[in-house]
Amino acid sequence: MRVLVRRGWGPRPVGGGPGARPSPQWRALAGLGASPGGEDGRGVRVREKPPWRVLFFGTDRFAREALRALHAARENKEEELIENLEVVTVPSPSPKGLPVKQYAVQSQLPVYEWPDVGSGEYDVGVVASFGRLLSEALILKFPYGMLNVHPSCLPRWRGPAPIIHTVLHGDTITGVTIMQIRPKRFDVGPIIKQETVPVPPKSTAKELEAMLSRLGADMLISVLKNLPESLSNGRQQPTEGVTHAPKISAGTSCIKWEEQTSEQIFRLYRAIGNIVPHLRGIIQYLFFCVWLISLSIMSLRFIYAVPCIRMSFLFKSEKYSIVCIYHILFIHSSVNGGLDCFHLLGIVNNAAVNIGVQICPSPCFQKFFCI
Repeated sequence: MRVLVRRGWGPRPVGGGPGARPSPQWRALAGLGASPGGEDGRGVRVREKPPWRVLFFGTDRFAREALRALHAARENKEEELIENLEVVTVPSPSPKGLPVKQYAVQSQLPVYEWPDVGSGEYDVGVVASFGRLLSEALILKFPYGMLNVHPSCLPRWRGPAPIIHTVLHGDTITGVTIMQIRPKRFDVGPIIKQETVPVPPKSTAKELEAMLSRLGADMLISVLKNLPESLSNGRQQPTEGVTHAPKISAGTSCIKWEEQTSEQIFRLYRAIGNIVPHLRGIIQYLFFCVWLISLSIMSLRFIYAVPCIRMSFLFKSEKYSIVCIYHILFIHSSVNGGLDCFHLLGIVNNAAVNIGVQICPSPCFQKFFCI
């Protein structure tokens, strides 16, 4: 049986009339349609099986884990999966470069800076968190095309920030997709391999990235071990369920106190708190300065079932004032020396959740307590 792989992305000429030329738009997959020692449309010998010559494209920590797995496979002489490994990354203002470049230099791998992609011969390209649209000419440089390691269950969360949007929208299931790259469009190619995993409760985007990077690296090695067969079993992405994960903007980091619940604000913090300094400062200033102290959980049981409204006094005594503002409980008390102290609790499913304690509140909070 002869299995053919598309070399180009435009329409295939119909018929073989006058003027039709044998074009490199189609070629046989090595080991399935081509004879041993076959050639692609450029006269380059196409390998039927490992070891592969790989050109890797990546930038960040997620990509670094995939590169680490490829490098380990190259060093494993018994398995003979990777023969040659070279790296393409993007320029960085940091002298050390991005995580992928740092690892490549440390491992003594050849490194190119985009748009330089080297001049060697490769079997397959691998992309992870690269963030650049790739041309048809570049994709056709590789007899087996280019694979993308994407940290979501495509077609959900196409785009450059899938992990952040997974956390931001409270997804309970996520995963990794190995897909084929298509030119000039992000994350639309056929799915080669896909695995799903549950999202750990209260995980940050950074923690989820670490988990998915390990899963993606393992999946990539699995695909490369059976590359021709994996490519022939690829499937198109579903047309339903498509969502997009655009880059995070300054507007994303704005907290809408009148609209968002404490759970939504907490998701925002977990999604982008480690990359947006001013948001991290605000949330930590309000919610995470110090964990609740000198306040017994027994004394708060009476507010567990109180539905939270936008602004209401729930309790007031000589020692405490408890006010609910936009789904967050503010418990005002005084510490030694008369210093004003605000304990903060979020309301999630009508239950009080420890958030933190705020010392010396700003005047905008003081006015709610008439202090």
